[in-house]
Formats: sequence, C-alpha cells, structure tokens
Amino acid sequence: MRTGVANLPLHGGRAPRWLFDKMVELSKQLVYLLVLEYSTDGFLERLSDPFWFQSFGCLLGFDWHSSGLTTTVCGALKVALRDMSNELGLFVAGGKGKVALNTPQEIDTVSDRFSLDGDRLKYASRMAAKVDNAAVQDGYRLYHHVMFFSRDNKWCIIQQGLNEKNSFARRYHWLWDIEGFTLKPHRAICSPTRERLVLDLTAQESLSTQNHSVEFVNMPPNSIESELERIACLNMPRRHYITKMDFDVKRLKKTLLKVSSSSPDTFEGLLGIKGVGEKTLRALSLISEVVYGDKPSFKDPARFSFAHGGKDGHPYPVDLRTYSESIETLKSIVSKARIGHYDKLRALKRLNRLI
Repeated sequence: MRTGVANLPLHGGRAPRWLFDKMVELSKQLVYLLVLEYSTDGFLERLSDPFWFQSFGCLLGFDWHSSGLTTTVCGALKVALRDMSNELGLFVAGGKGKVALNTPQEIDTVSDRFSLDGDRLKYASRMAAKVDNAAVQDGYRLYHHVMFFSRDNKWCIIQQGLNEKNSFARRYHWLWDIEGFTLKPHRAICSPTRERLVLDLTAQESLSTQNHSVEFVNMPPNSIESELERIACLNMPRRHYITKMDFDVKRLKKTLLKVSSSSPDTFEGLLGIKGVGEKTLRALSLISEVVYGDKPSFKDPARFSFAHGGKDGHPYPVDLRTYSESIETLKSIVSKARIGHYDKLRALKRLNRLI
C-alpha cells in the first residue's frame, strides 16, 4: 500500500561531499542496528513511514524541509548497503533522474544472484510509479524512484515528483503489504498543501470510472472510433479541467485500439499496459463521464528533530565533531553486537530510557 506522502519545498544544489560521506558512514551503523533490532521487515516498514524517513534524514544531518533530503538520504543508503547487502539480505535499486531508469536491470542483477522473484519486484516498481505519475494526476512528475527490498521479496518504494508551478516536491511512500495498486492503495497521505484539482482514479468515488474505462477499451474497434468522434466534437462543461484539448484524438484512437487488443479485465491490468499514461487515462475519464455518466474524483488525496544540524545551517550548522563521535560510538556498538554482545545494545536502550 502507499503508506504516505510528504510535500517539501524544492531546493537546488548538492550535499557537500564531506557531509554525504558522513551520512554514508552513519547510515551503515544505523541500518545495521535497526535490522538487528527490528529485522529487514521492520526496517522497510519504517522507511515507508514519511515521518520516520524525514526524522531519519534529519538525524543524518540533512535539512528537515528540503526536497534534497529524499534523494540524498536514499543515495546515502544505497552506498551504505553496498558492503552490507550480503550480510543483511537488504538491497537497493534505482535513484534520481536517469538512474531511476536502471531500476529493472538492478533488480534483475540482485534477483539472479540471490534467486529472488524479480518479476514480482519489477511489477511493483512499475505499478507504484504508474499510479503516482498517471492514475493520480496531482501535477507532480516523478524524477526519483528507489526500491528497497529483501531476500523475502518484501519491498518499500520511495519516489518523488516535481511540480514546477509551485516549486514543491512531493514524496510518495509504498510498502509491500498491498492487495491492489488501483483502489485506495494508500494508508495515509500527509501533506501541508492540497492541490485544487487532482484527478484521482484510485479513489473509491472513481471506481465506476475504472470499470467503465475497462469496458470501453474492450469494445469492438468500430465502436471505440465512433465514440471518440462524439468526444472530438463535444462542448464540455466549464467545471472540469479535462477537455478534448488535453489529447490528440487521432493519437488516442491509435493508443486505444492497441490497448483493446490486449483485452485487460481490470483497471490495474489497463494501467499496467505500456503506453497507457496520463493523457490516455484523462481521455478515458472524459469518455466515461460522457458515455456512462460517471464522475471521477477530483480531490487531492493529501492530508499532511535535529541531532547534528543541517547542511544550510538550520537550525544550526552541522557539528562535525559531534557527528564523527556519533559514528565512532555506533561503530563500537555494532562491532560488539556482531560478536555476540547483544546485551550491550540492550543496555544502551535502557540507558536511553533514563536520559
């Protein structure tokens, strides 16, 4: 299920190399302890919590409200886990920009080596991206996609989109515990801003639109063409932002005829077809309203700690000495935990309760 969404102001620039290296070192120690204490399942569940992830980024020293927290923390975790994946059974694929396109190949590489269900993992990766890019059209285009997964084929996906109009980024969290991708897949969506018009085809109110969209693309080709001609010359009501200007009817015909040959029997099956994106789904929503009288949901489904400082000096500059001491302390604890001194870790937890 999608476990949450976070909106963050868009910040440019990069994390300084010295800070990123420190984030990698601290991440290694923290991930080891978290997996030791909560198992890989527990760690993935925590990553899927937008608030926990935000706090984790703050602990690593990144700005609490920066869009770069998502990409930098995921990048640091990916580097940190390179040397620990075999021991922990925890892997990472994807990244920012063009690196995200390598996610399927990276999943295949790990799956072949450790006999994982690569097809299942790749399907989850693709469908989560399709839902947040096409089925929920909130104005945020994905530019970052990372999948964390375990030897048990459990997974967590963290992806982020950019809205150029309001200079915000929106982060989406997903967890493996899912019955389907296309009907209320989110447990919670947390965001300080709500968009005025969002086409949400995963909402309960959009279920009829989903069903009739599937019904429409399974109609005989001549029927599809005749209905599209009706749409092409229709004057749409003012209240909707979906109009015939949103898509090229000739191109839409070609796409829908291709889709109909696949004969999808569910909306998830329809969404999963290559070539079915934002414009196709907007057109199908419009057709569903005109032909069947359906009204899809246009509501934004969003509702909406510092340990070492932040890179931009908020609330104070990164304290490098304290940061280094934290890493060394955790390294010592992890080293002792690895050789069986688990009681040391328990003692540390008891001490923490007293502070």
